[in-house]
Amino acid sequence: MATVRLEVSQLHHPTSAPHAPLSADERLLRGTLHAQLDAAIAPASIALVGASEQANKIGGRPLVYLKRFGYQGRVYPINPARELTQGLRTWASLASLPEVPDMVIVAVAGDAAIEAVAQAARLGVKLALVMSSGFGETDAAGRAREQAMVAIARRHGLRIVGPNTQGLANFGNGAVASFSTMFTETEPADGPVGIVSQSGALSVVPYHLLRTRSVGVRHVHATGNDSDATACEMAAVVARDPDLRLLLLYLEGLPDPWNLAQAARIARRRGLPIVALKSGSTPAGQQAAQSHTGSLATEDRVVDAFMAQHGIWRVRSVNELVDAAPLYLKGWRPAGRRIVVISNSGAVCVLAADAASRAGLQLPALSADTREQLGRILPGFATTTNPVDITAALLSNSSLFGQILPVIADDPAADAFVIGIPVAGAGYDVDLFARDAAAFAERTGKPVVVAAPQDSVAACFRARGLPVYVTEDDAVRALAQFIGHSELMAQVNATGDALDGRWADAGPRRLGAGAASADAGADPAVVPGADPAGQPSPAQTLLNENDSLRVLAGAGVPVVAHRLCGALSEALAAAADIGYPVVLKGCSSLIAHKSDLGLVQLNLADAAALGRAHAAIGAAARSAGLVLDGMLVAAMVGRGRELMLGARRDPVFGTVLLVGDGGAQVEVLPDARLLLAPFDVDSVRQAVSQLRIAPLLGGFRGSPARDVEAFCAAAVRLGRWMEEGDHTVLSVDINPVIVGPVGQGCLAADAVVFQAV
Repeated sequence: MATVRLEVSQLHHPTSAPHAPLSADERLLRGTLHAQLDAAIAPASIALVGASEQANKIGGRPLVYLKRFGYQGRVYPINPARELTQGLRTWASLASLPEVPDMVIVAVAGDAAIEAVAQAARLGVKLALVMSSGFGETDAAGRAREQAMVAIARRHGLRIVGPNTQGLANFGNGAVASFSTMFTETEPADGPVGIVSQSGALSVVPYHLLRTRSVGVRHVHATGNDSDATACEMAAVVARDPDLRLLLLYLEGLPDPWNLAQAARIARRRGLPIVALKSGSTPAGQQAAQSHTGSLATEDRVVDAFMAQHGIWRVRSVNELVDAAPLYLKGWRPAGRRIVVISNSGAVCVLAADAASRAGLQLPALSADTREQLGRILPGFATTTNPVDITAALLSNSSLFGQILPVIADDPAADAFVIGIPVAGAGYDVDLFARDAAAFAERTGKPVVVAAPQDSVAACFRARGLPVYVTEDDAVRALAQFIGHSELMAQVNATGDALDGRWADAGPRRLGAGAASADAGADPAVVPGADPAGQPSPAQTLLNENDSLRVLAGAGVPVVAHRLCGALSEALAAAADIGYPVVLKGCSSLIAHKSDLGLVQLNLADAAALGRAHAAIGAAARSAGLVLDGMLVAAMVGRGRELMLGARRDPVFGTVLLVGDGGAQVEVLPDARLLLAPFDVDSVRQAVSQLRIAPLLGGFRGSPARDVEAFCAAAVRLGRWMEEGDHTVLSVDINPVIVGPVGQGCLAADAVVFQAV
C-alpha cells in the first residue's frame, strides 16, 4: 500500500512527523512567531495601504468599520494622492508614519501588494493583513508571487494573514479590519462565540445565522490562502480569549494540524467547545486500492479521527455548525443521553421519538409515581408515558403546562428535555408557557430545547433564554450534537495528558512554513509524492505473505502457523507438521490480493486435496503470468469471527491504526474505525464497540462471545510498533484476523505489508 498523499488543495503546509522533536531554537522561534499573531486580534495601531475615500471599496470599508465599531487604537490611512481619507489624516507611505504600526492592511493589487509587505517587513511590523487577490488561488504565476512575498516576510519576522482574505474582525475591541458587507447588512453584537475560517464567505455566513438567533459573536476571522498564518494557528490564538465559550471553524483543508492540536489543548483546559466544518472528502493516494487499509483510511477519515481525538466535533453543514450554539452557551453539563419529550401534539411526540432514535438518544419510561401524578393533572385521553402528550386540552387550560413540568422535573429518568409547541397563538397563554419552561430549566439545571415553528411562539421562548428550533427534528439533532460533544470532550479530558505529550514537540519547524528553505522561496505546498519534509516519498515494495507474517510476528501480533514451500513434497511435509486441514496460497511480492487470481485454496483435508490444490494454484499463476516465490502452507484456523486490523504511516498525522469488520467485502460494506497515536487498549476497545457488527462480538444466537480483548491487545502492539519501531515498514493490512471465543485469542491469517526500499 502506498503512503497516502494529500492533494495540494487539501493540505497547504507540510509538517514534521508528529513525533519529531523541536530544538530549543525552534521552540523559541515558534513562540515568537505565534505571539506576533496577537496583533491580528488586538492591534494597538493599524495602517491601511490603499486607503480609499469610497466606503464600499476594499480600501475604504475597513476605515468605516474601525470608526463605526469603536476601535480605540491609532489608524493610519496610506495613500500618496490624498491628505485626508474619510476625515482621517492620510500618509504617503508606511515609512512616513510616526510609529511602526502593529498591523498593516494591504488593499492594493499585484506587485504593489508585494512591495507593501516588503516595506512593512523592513519596518518591523508584526502583522500584514493582505486582502489583495491574484496570488496562490489563481495559477502558477500567482503562487510564485505569493511564495516570494512570504519569503520576504519571513526574512524579517513579519507574519502574514492572507493573501486573498476578507479580513479579521474583533467586535470585542472594535478591531474590524474587514471589507465584508455582512457587517453592514447584519448588525454586530459582541458575544461569546468566535469564528475562524479559511473562506471569507464561510466566516460571515455563520456569523449571520448566529446573529439572526440573537447570539453575539466576537471574532470573525478569515485567513484566505493561509500562505503563512493558518486558520489552525488563528484558532489557537482565538482560543485563548477568556470570554469565549464556543469556537467555530470552517476548514477547506487541514493546513496545520499541530496548531489545531494546540487550539484543542487550550480549549480543553478551559472547557471551550470547538465545532468544525471541513469541506472536501477526497480519498488520497493513487495506490490506496491495493490495500483494504489504504482504501478505507482515506485522508478525510483520518481527519475525522484527528478531530475526535482532540475533542473537536466535526459537522457536515453550515446549519449544523451553528444550530447547537445556544445549547453550548447555556453552560449545561448533560449527564447522559436520556430525554423526555413533552408536547401538545401527538404527531410531534411520535416524530420527536423517531428523531431521538435516529440520533442515538433514549426515551426512558417515566416512573410509576410520575405517571400517577401526571394522570391526576391531565385529561384521561392524554398520554403520560414518554413522550408526554398534553393534547389540545392545553388550549382550554394554559396552566396544564406549568402543572406537569414540576412533576417531570423530579423524575430521575431524564437527562434532557424536548418541548414541542407546534400550534399556539390566540387562546393560548404562550408567555406563561415560556415562563414555566424557563423556570423548569432553571430548576433542573438540565438541557431544555423547544420546537416552535410559529415566529410569535418562538420569540416568547427565546426571550426567556431557551434554545428554540423550527421543528422537533432540528431540536433533537442539535440536542444530540450537544450531548455527543459533551461526552467526547469528557473522554478526551481523561486522556489529555498523553495526547498533549505526543503533540507537544511536533509540528512545523516554522509556524505556517514548510521545513525546507522557506526563506529562499521554496514552495510550501505539499505535492503528490512528497513527504512532510518536502522530499520525494520513499520507494516502496510489497512483501510476500511469508515475509509479511514474519514482520507481524516481530511486532507482537499472533500469526497463524505457516511455512513457505517450493515443491509439492515440501508442502506435504509442512502440512503433516502443521496438521490438516490446511490452507495453500500462492506466495508473491507482486500481488496484494491472491484470491482474485485463484491463488488461494481453503480447507484442504488430506494429502490428495493438497496435491490437487498445488497443481491448481500453479496453473492459475502461469495463466496470470506470475512467477511465484513459493507456496505458503498454513493452518486452517477454526471457525471464528473475521476482523480486520491495519496500520499505516500518514505523512501528516503519524501512525494511523484501523480496526474493523473483516473479510472480502470490507470495501463494499465498510465497517471500520480509525485511531491515532497514542494507542491504548481502552481506546481500541471503544473503537471496536462503535462498529456496526459490535453486538455480534458479544455472542449471538448460540455463537460464543469473541475474544475482543486479545484483538485489542494485538492492535495496540501493532500501533505502538509502527509508531515507535526503528523499521522501514510503511503500511500493514491484516485481513482477516480470526478472533476466537473468549480466552482463545486471535490469529492473523493473511497480511499485506509495504516497506520502504
